[in-house]
Amino acid sequence: MKKLELLAPAGDLEKLKIAVDYGADAVYFGGEMFSLRAGAGNLTIEEIEEGVAYAHERGVKCHMTFNIFAHNEDIEPLRAYLDSIKHIPVDAYIVSDPGVITLIKEIIPHAELHLSTQANMTNYVTANFWHQQGVKRLVLARELTFGEIKDIKARIPETMELESFIHGAMCISYSGRCLLSNFMIDRDANRGQCAHPCRWKYKLVEEQRPGEYYPVEEDSRGTYILNSKDLCMLEHIPDIIEAGISSAKIEGRMKSVFYVATIVSAYRRAIDAYYADSENYEFDPAWMTELKKVSRREFTTGFYYDKPTNEDQNYQTSAYTRDYSFIGMVKSYDPETKMAVVEQRNKMVVGDEIEVFGPDRDFFTQKLEVLLNEEGEPIESAPHPQQILRIKMDQPVAEKYILRKRK
Repeated sequence: MKKLELLAPAGDLEKLKIAVDYGADAVYFGGEMFSLRAGAGNLTIEEIEEGVAYAHERGVKCHMTFNIFAHNEDIEPLRAYLDSIKHIPVDAYIVSDPGVITLIKEIIPHAELHLSTQANMTNYVTANFWHQQGVKRLVLARELTFGEIKDIKARIPETMELESFIHGAMCISYSGRCLLSNFMIDRDANRGQCAHPCRWKYKLVEEQRPGEYYPVEEDSRGTYILNSKDLCMLEHIPDIIEAGISSAKIEGRMKSVFYVATIVSAYRRAIDAYYADSENYEFDPAWMTELKKVSRREFTTGFYYDKPTNEDQNYQTSAYTRDYSFIGMVKSYDPETKMAVVEQRNKMVVGDEIEVFGPDRDFFTQKLEVLLNEEGEPIESAPHPQQILRIKMDQPVAEKYILRKRK
């Protein structure tokens, strides 16, 4: 059995490396142009070269996104950009626009093509059409059930793979084909500039009564009629695998390093546990406990088991639940002194109860008792962003270990 690929988001070079170190089998990222996450840090050409080399040295594949729907003015810049990155050994290109596909085939003839979820791939006839165009993998529309996915898998060539989102934000518009952002504030979601108006508050206005705004509300805080819960399939890994899906994709190129490390680590453990003993596999609730320590919304299984109901919407708030703060990342560790060099990410003070975790171990808890500044002087708190600190650790740590604390 070919093992399910765990595909992680890489919004910038640091997140790419974290995703690799915390257990991703593959990462996906965008360059500075032509990707549907213009708000992410994204990668320069030099960073793409470094990131791909870093991933490949560790046996991890790299997928690059070119999934905008191009306008005429995009064509020549895209042609020039493709020419400038064609020397980089990217493993696959994620695309949705037939014109973009044509350009990639022309400039990078050996390119492996993956069809973006933006292309709304929902049936086996369309799947076979894209196979004829040279597409190797289909990133399925989020609107498909397991039954539909299994039917598509049974009716496509064995060489064609299916990729499906298993975690992250759900777009209220059909697989991300949204016009609200473009219409309301002239930011084109289909060219990477979505302002997420589905998370905004709305009121009702009657045509003959301009200026009279009627609340559409569940309570005094209002309601969010377009606001989906986040997708989470951590508890359903066996169903993902048995549906014939080749790659399980985590959404979140604009999320934090803390988010990427935590989510990738939780899914890595669940997937590995299944393959270690599929017949006796049992879900470990500790994986979900860990996953919930990042900033998140409530969870849904989306369309996988049936069409969503009112229970899959959050009508009270678009705010995130944030129970933990990401307070620092280990840069180095001296086992003799037990001192770690840590880059601060959020405020910490002496006396804090903190948790420390890494890619190769469960978290441990300790009290923050010895806190020094970069010069080795004792300090009581570290309020400055990216301040370099020295912290006495109760247990051995390593580079890229993460420190967090409960709010």
